Amino acid sequence: MRPVLSFAALVPALALALVLGAGCGSEIGDACVGNLDCDPSRSTGRVCDLASTGGYCTVIGCDHDSCPDGSVCIRFFVASFANTSCTFATEDLVGGTNDCGTDEVCSFKGQCVPATSEVRYCMKTCESRGDCRDEYECRNEELMRAHGGEPVPPPGERLTSGDLPAFCAEAPAQ
Repeated sequence: MRPVLSFAALVPALALALVLGAGCGSEIGDACVGNLDCDPSRSTGRVCDLASTGGYCTVIGCDHDSCPDGSVCIRFFVASFANTSCTFATEDLVGGTNDCGTDEVCSFKGQCVPATSEVRYCMKTCESRGDCRDEYECRNEELMRAHGGEPVPPPGERLTSGDLPAFCAEAPAQ
């Protein structure tokens, strides 16, 4: 004969499970199939980007200092554009160049792009390929220039070559 537990005996155990589970959730960069996989408590603002292979837990519309620990805010330029060249290090600085129009931004790749084409995502930081999931690369400066994406700098500051945080992003199909 199996012992029967009363509802009153189960309440403390259920309450403990709910409290312990409330802080759980996928980390930035984890695989997902829906938003609840990334933010089960609906309190962190994490969403599942299904455009990425296997889904990618992220926060959309981040700023340079708003991503959770272990992640960085990355901007991508998603519109098609004429690719007018610019000098990223000196564009729009006093005494610098002004190759881009007033409604454009000079990307890290040295191209003028429409400011309205920028989208931002929190992305997992990495040191090497092994820190990222299968089908993802640890996008360092060289890969940023080749495949896109760049860290969002603090307001009024420029990115500097050699000191950019690498991030896990989907590797282009070979």
